[in-house]
Amino acid sequence: MKTNNLLKKLGYVVIAGSLFGAGSLFSYLWNIPEDVSALSKGTGDSQVVTGLPSFAEIVKSQKASVVNIATTRVVKERGFGGSPHGQFDPFRDFFGDDFFEKFFGERPKREYKAQNLGSGFIISKDGYILTNNHVVEKADEIIVRLSDESEFKAELVGKDPKTDVALIKIKDHDDLPVTKLGDSDSLDVGEWVIAIGNPFGVGQTVTAGIVSAKGRDIGAGPYDDFIQTDASINPGNSGGPLFNVKGEVVGINTAIFSPSGGNVGIGFAIPINMAKRLIPQLKETGSVTRGWLGVMIQPITKELSETFKLPSEEGALVADVMEGSPAEKSGIIRGDVITTFDGEKIGKMRDLPAIVAATPVGKKVKVEVVRDGKKKILTAKIDKLEGAGEEKEEESIIGELGMSVQEITPDLAKRLDFKDTAGVIVSMVERGGIADLGGIRRGDVIMEINKTEIKDVGDYKKVMKKLKTDDAVLFLVWRDGNTSYKVLKFDK
Repeated sequence: MKTNNLLKKLGYVVIAGSLFGAGSLFSYLWNIPEDVSALSKGTGDSQVVTGLPSFAEIVKSQKASVVNIATTRVVKERGFGGSPHGQFDPFRDFFGDDFFEKFFGERPKREYKAQNLGSGFIISKDGYILTNNHVVEKADEIIVRLSDESEFKAELVGKDPKTDVALIKIKDHDDLPVTKLGDSDSLDVGEWVIAIGNPFGVGQTVTAGIVSAKGRDIGAGPYDDFIQTDASINPGNSGGPLFNVKGEVVGINTAIFSPSGGNVGIGFAIPINMAKRLIPQLKETGSVTRGWLGVMIQPITKELSETFKLPSEEGALVADVMEGSPAEKSGIIRGDVITTFDGEKIGKMRDLPAIVAATPVGKKVKVEVVRDGKKKILTAKIDKLEGAGEEKEEESIIGELGMSVQEITPDLAKRLDFKDTAGVIVSMVERGGIADLGGIRRGDVIMEINKTEIKDVGDYKKVMKKLKTDDAVLFLVWRDGNTSYKVLKFDK
């Protein structure tokens, strides 16, 4: 799990969840009348309420396939004088390394072990385990503990930072308990879900809740499509499974919004269908090769829908077509609205990048567009994302900063006592990353980047897309009622 001080006030942690709903929620979902005695048995003080679900059988059948993961990473101190976090040193930066080494000598840099806890679940009898990339990335040692308390060393097989999915494997096993992977697309909002994991390292823990929403974009990456749930998830649950009532894994618990570091009812899980598409490549090559179409797209507003004479606000509006791209070769032009791609409907703009990315390189696909109010079917041969210029750069730069952001809602602004809803909230900061070293903290509100106003996640991504890794980035942030500038520098 990506976190520094897990209990720091106003922290925003990327790992998870919420308190399970109380009586009003149960009453609504299960139609419990106000007169609870109508569902009770017995008399006097010893009445037993019936009608509520039991997840005992699901837990019994699946808990053995859920594992705890502990990682260790050796970290070297950075900066003059043994600064444990490598903060910017203005005196050393001004005088230079040679001056300090000549007149003061260089204190030896110490090493310390950074430890991380998370969860995972077994997907094959021979030891393949799915988890989050942020649980195991940069780890020098990965230890997997099974439900029977036995421990094994694991190796990293493959990872995909863009979706935060990783595949690890323990050796010398051929008959491990295996989870069944379900269909996350068939999930309905309001449906019961169960999370099993290792919160705060206390051991295997089961919580339950409902699907609060689907298709959430929290600014964590270019392929955000999270399941939101109020099943109680906390630090240490990262990488663990989210089950439906059939006992099938429908998500990988990954992130939370939390002002305190603990759950407040807003947790996020990667849809298992997204992970299933990545598993073959992670096994075979250790990484993911993505398809590329070569279009710049934007969402369709009500005004745009009327202007382009569209029947609805569904689809992705093509704002630009890259020269020499598969899109240009297929005949796609600026102003086209892409409504289906390779047989899959494009309901929202952000559906398209994920579907294109999952398309095999070299595949010829049918692309349905609306142009001047008429439908056209075009054929595009998908190319490889690598070397796709600006599109790739946007994803890379955001990942290199080591932080995630999300929109400010009126409710969040009220919680933070922030007088506006313009800006983005930092929901996660990777320890030792560029954002961390530059002084960015969970809960900071980013108001400007390089003196450009940031109103929402869209503005944030647009500005980040223009940055280069040799730039110093100036952030204006609000924290606890005060604003200050922070400078982020990329490692050379």
